Amino acid sequence: MATLPIKKSSPSLLGGAMIIGGTIIGAGMFSLPVVMSGAWFYWSIAALVFTWFCMLHSGLMILEANLNYRVGSSFGTITKDLLGDGWNIINGITIAFVLYILTYAYISASGSIIQHVMQEMSIDFSPRLAGFLFAFAVAFIVWLSTKAVSRITSIILGAKILTFFMTFGGLIYNVKPAVLFNTAEINPTYWPYVLATLPFCLASFGYHGNVPSLMKYYGKEPQKIKKCLFIGTLMALVLYLVWLIGTMGNIPRSSFIKIAEQGGNIDVLVQSLSGGLNSSTLNLLLTLFSNFAVASSFLGVTLGLFDYLADLFKFDDTKLGRFKTALVTFFPPMVGGMIYPNGFIYAIGFAGLAATVWAAIVPALLARASRKRFGSPAYRVWGGNAMIGLILLFGVLNVTAHILSSFNLLPVYS
Repeated sequence: MATLPIKKSSPSLLGGAMIIGGTIIGAGMFSLPVVMSGAWFYWSIAALVFTWFCMLHSGLMILEANLNYRVGSSFGTITKDLLGDGWNIINGITIAFVLYILTYAYISASGSIIQHVMQEMSIDFSPRLAGFLFAFAVAFIVWLSTKAVSRITSIILGAKILTFFMTFGGLIYNVKPAVLFNTAEINPTYWPYVLATLPFCLASFGYHGNVPSLMKYYGKEPQKIKKCLFIGTLMALVLYLVWLIGTMGNIPRSSFIKIAEQGGNIDVLVQSLSGGLNSSTLNLLLTLFSNFAVASSFLGVTLGLFDYLADLFKFDDTKLGRFKTALVTFFPPMVGGMIYPNGFIYAIGFAGLAATVWAAIVPALLARASRKRFGSPAYRVWGGNAMIGLILLFGVLNVTAHILSSFNLLPVYS
């Protein structure tokens, strides 16, 4: 009797979408309400939607180029082959810079949050010392093994999801329409502050290094991977919009000036939200969520940096080799955290600047180069050269915005 061939099932669409959404959504979301307070609600939505559109399509351009290579080829391999050593070196440097600056950002954020928790318990605790001790604990976990990071991250992620739904439900329930739509101000100005938000928006949609991983996961199935990128990035966009409603609907626009003047760190934002909610339970949930968000992002980013540096410096996987890697990974940002403990907002902005290279400029150049070399591919991002031009323009806008902000040449809401 003939046997029917058994078709091997492909991994689920939800799994890939969650990989993308989980990579994107992290502690960086706490910077958005602060940096968007000038542009406020409607203009902030416009900036986020525009960034989402561009970052989705830049990811699809990496997919298009990646389909011309064997499954398992890394982002670096594709960049080196299509764009040459120069662009590959620039790409590698910016990836390392982003991982380092985010590690510093999360040391700064963890220090401020732990200090906030200690203050609630009437214990005086320095944010420098808190950030240092937290970073040391994370360094120890990363030094132990990737398996240790995976187990602890799974626990934290579960707690983060639970507190997320409980916290956001409470925030939305307490939203005041008059605050959200800023009815108290007469003839307010919003649009001049939009450009300065773009690098922070870009930093909040970073997932591009995962595109080759998805092709390894699904094989050369561009339509399925395309759906994963769309669903995962859309999930992040919706969450950010809900987050803006929850924060801007509970904190008046003018109050964000004081938050920014205090460095814009997570603890200041949490304190401002807590002050207007009048709910001890919601205050506790908000504090717990912020702790879990920082911890999960911190572990994910530092593990990526740890593996990147181990490969770069050819450190082996022995205890001594991992100690060397941990030292190179954590020592520079820990020193930065001791010198300047309240740099969370600035660090996220610089991360957006550097990420522009590998999340916007390089993907557009990869799509252009792959079309020239390989001709008409099986999958091609729609829009032709106009779409490539838009993504390059998006990259240039981000770089310009950050440079102008650095030299105080853009309006600052104050």
